[in-house]
Amino acid sequence: MSPSPRGCEYCPVNPSANLSKLGVDMRRSDYLVALGGNPNTGKSTVFNALTGLRQHTGNWPGKTVAKAEGGYDYAGHRFKLVDLPGTYSLLATTVDEEIARDFILSGQPDVTVIVVDATRLERNLNLVLQVQEITDRVVVCLNLMDEARRHGLAVDDRQLARDLGVPVVPIVARSEAGLDRLIATIAEVASGKLIGRPRRITEPQTQAARETAERPDQRIDGNQHAQSVEATYAEAARLAGRAVRQADTQPRFDLDRTIDRVVTSRVWGFPIMLLLLAGVFWITITGANVPSRLLGTFLLDTVHPWLREAAADLGVAGWLRGVLIDGMYLATAWVISVMLPPMAIFFPLFTLLEDFGYLPRIAFNLDTLFKRAGAHGKQALTMAMGFGCNAAGVISARIIDSPRERLIAILTNNFALCNGRWPTQILIATLFLGALVPARLAGAVSALAVVGVAVLGVGLTFAVSWLLSRTVLRGEVSAFSLELPPYRPPRVLKTLYRSVADRTVYVLWRAIVFALPAGAVIWIVANLQLGGTSLAERLIETLNPFGLVLGLNGVILLAFVAAIPANEIVIPTILMLTVLSGGLSGVGAGAGVMFQLESGAGTLAILRAGGWTLLTGVNVMLFSLLHNPCSTTIATIYKETGSKRWALASALLPLGVGLLLTGLVAQLWRLVAAGLTS
Repeated sequence: MSPSPRGCEYCPVNPSANLSKLGVDMRRSDYLVALGGNPNTGKSTVFNALTGLRQHTGNWPGKTVAKAEGGYDYAGHRFKLVDLPGTYSLLATTVDEEIARDFILSGQPDVTVIVVDATRLERNLNLVLQVQEITDRVVVCLNLMDEARRHGLAVDDRQLARDLGVPVVPIVARSEAGLDRLIATIAEVASGKLIGRPRRITEPQTQAARETAERPDQRIDGNQHAQSVEATYAEAARLAGRAVRQADTQPRFDLDRTIDRVVTSRVWGFPIMLLLLAGVFWITITGANVPSRLLGTFLLDTVHPWLREAAADLGVAGWLRGVLIDGMYLATAWVISVMLPPMAIFFPLFTLLEDFGYLPRIAFNLDTLFKRAGAHGKQALTMAMGFGCNAAGVISARIIDSPRERLIAILTNNFALCNGRWPTQILIATLFLGALVPARLAGAVSALAVVGVAVLGVGLTFAVSWLLSRTVLRGEVSAFSLELPPYRPPRVLKTLYRSVADRTVYVLWRAIVFALPAGAVIWIVANLQLGGTSLAERLIETLNPFGLVLGLNGVILLAFVAAIPANEIVIPTILMLTVLSGGLSGVGAGAGVMFQLESGAGTLAILRAGGWTLLTGVNVMLFSLLHNPCSTTIATIYKETGSKRWALASALLPLGVGLLLTGLVAQLWRLVAAGLTS
């Protein structure tokens, strides 16, 4: 093995591979550092500690696996850090493992840092030993030393370094203890001051990885693979046994295992999971009310009138004022005021559960159900993320390795009731279902109705996943390794930053991009006259017969079409179109100007004037769950799948289910009503 960081004998890209093909920009950087490790070793925490806020995310070239890049300066040099996907082995069996293997085998990194969990050293050393067979520019980052001490383990990092022949740096990434030594060690290895010794466990081990990279469509010899894996694990066990000893010989109380006996039990696992998720939803909905109202008051009641007056004073043409202010601005203001607060609450709460270590337990609890449906256990996590935002749920499907099962998760994610649809559900349930019972029970009945719709969405996720896995997406259910990480106290401030920056702002920006043109279209449709009648009224008249068959009406169908850019504007659009088509006076601010009333009684009066009945309210709740995804989600699906066909299928699938279900409910409702009156 050549000591040169560019001296690797094999390159999986091609003999003249370069960093641009690997999707890495080395401009203004002196050294390239690859950061690898098993999942749940704190690798992302190490990456964030090293790079701080100087990082960006993207996709690996040709892949839908996210990568993070960042940089830091040390001793007058610029270090580029690339966070590789978590992997257990370089004998690639998943897309994540393939990417990590190819990047390390390319010979491009000046240093490869492998983050290992000090409490699970034997298992983690398997990857270290494989990497050492490829490059001698290795630094072992021995993370979670505090947890090792908590478990009564004493890890001798010096002994481990002598046995491995490479630097071993013990750290606690969460508190950044030992981080300075890690940075200095990386610099010494990158500059050639420290060079580890080459390591060979078995020649078949390295050869197997290379053959897998060269001919991924062919299986390596089974005996060869078994021998190499066995030899590596035996060596890992030997080295871990020399470096780790039990400091405390007394039996220790294992809090993690005690909690897991409860949260993953067959008796309590599901109730706890449902209560926790219900609590997250309740906090999101309740907590978002006040900031949504404040944002709405500012953007809609203060800024909007001011913009109209300013445009009039400047002599802007009436039609242009309408398109820009009453259309584009107003639609965007609705989206921001209704969408931002729930996302800013839900995503941090969801990320806190993720950091705490509970989300893998959800996947563990639901794995059997998804397996029976022909789907992947990790779809439980993508579905849960969809309750915050379906676009974010689609992106999170990257964690599923199987392309078939990832596609099932993407196509069914819209059955998770995203936060953009909760306001519609809550309002309609309150006005039409809560009104059926005494006032003291109205809140409980309304809440149960909304939860019932959400549970229906979960049931349809299983049903449609089962149907897809046995028709157009047939295939074997893949096995996957689900490691239950230790419970860790969440880092609240970092969680807030990561969830807001990476999820909330990203999704909100996409929604705004689509809401701007949608607002213009809504205003134009409501104001463009054809033979003395607005285009909106003509469309409502055309859609009305079909809508009535479904227990809806033309106004509702047109509102859902207009709200494709953002579900948040469904109710304001329905109210505006109802006033427009019904010729109601004294309500609203004019044709094409969306509005919403503070008074529930006033809103109900407008809907009743538009012909709404209890059947209409029930089917609007069902159709709000079961209609096409918003344009942000559709665009995300196209980006993730790279296929217009699957993007179209993702839009038509829930819409078809929604039309079928609302049609059946309407017909049954009318049959029952006819039977009661006869």
